[in-house]
Amino acid sequence: MELRQLRYFVAIVEHGSMGRAALALGVATAALSQQVSRLEGELGVRLLLRQVQGTTPTAAGEAFLRRARQILRQTELAAEEARGARLTGSATLGFTPATAAVLGGPLLQGMRERYPEVRLHLVEAFSGFLSQMLNARKLDLAVVFQTDIAQRWHCTPILRESLFAICSPASPHGFAGSSVRLEDLADKPLLLPSRAHGLRLLLDVAFSQIGCAPRIEAEIDSLGLLLEAVRLGYGVTIQQSAVASCSPRPGLSFARIANTGVGVQNVLVNLAEEEASPAVAVTGKMVFEVARKLVTDRHWVGATLGDGPGAGLTA
Repeated sequence: MELRQLRYFVAIVEHGSMGRAALALGVATAALSQQVSRLEGELGVRLLLRQVQGTTPTAAGEAFLRRARQILRQTELAAEEARGARLTGSATLGFTPATAAVLGGPLLQGMRERYPEVRLHLVEAFSGFLSQMLNARKLDLAVVFQTDIAQRWHCTPILRESLFAICSPASPHGFAGSSVRLEDLADKPLLLPSRAHGLRLLLDVAFSQIGCAPRIEAEIDSLGLLLEAVRLGYGVTIQQSAVASCSPRPGLSFARIANTGVGVQNVLVNLAEEEASPAVAVTGKMVFEVARKLVTDRHWVGATLGDGPGAGLTA
């Protein structure tokens, strides 16, 4: 069995066909098929179902896929560690749009200063989408909400955020003051993410606990579009406090949700079965360091640090 056979097999499953995998790998389709057939012969089991619609793994193939990915990851890790003292490698990190706006720039700066040869791939998506990408191994790390945590993940709390209601001051649905209660928002047209995402799940529970049925005007899985709809007066939204920490947004008013215990915990997660490469490990540490500094320097509005030195500090 050769490593290239494992790479070929994983690529075929991920791309769903021999042709697309061959194109991505830069090898001939015939050579790809030959290597996979040889692998199946060595194992004595059929790994792939080849059909007109595409190529899918058999039950044995599904089991083999998990181990093949682990072996390839371990090989990559060994190669990175063998390259010497100079830390190189790559890390793919995902976070929500608002978290990216607050954390992304300082994180890039910190990594560039301390680990200039670590290549970062930063991905922005709502928390539910990040969970799916992490499970599909498209991310090494992700900053998600605690409501999205899966059993197979390794999780470390970073900070807790207050929630903010956002409206257009010119809208008839607006509110006055620096704080507002959920009870006062239940009858307003709410613009929220869909139920695939942790923030929406948290809000559904919070409204249920106070005995209110929120009036959902629309579900929008794009922060930019959602805030634009609010600015145009179509309704009110409720978001993590990082949104209020971003650059000024003309035409929007913010009010902290005053209900006790209503907030969101940000957690750094990775797949528990995966051993982090040195590049991924230092990226995770940098996320904590930068987040702590943003809170202690009062640059992350409504955020509270978790356990450890500085706990209880808020911005």
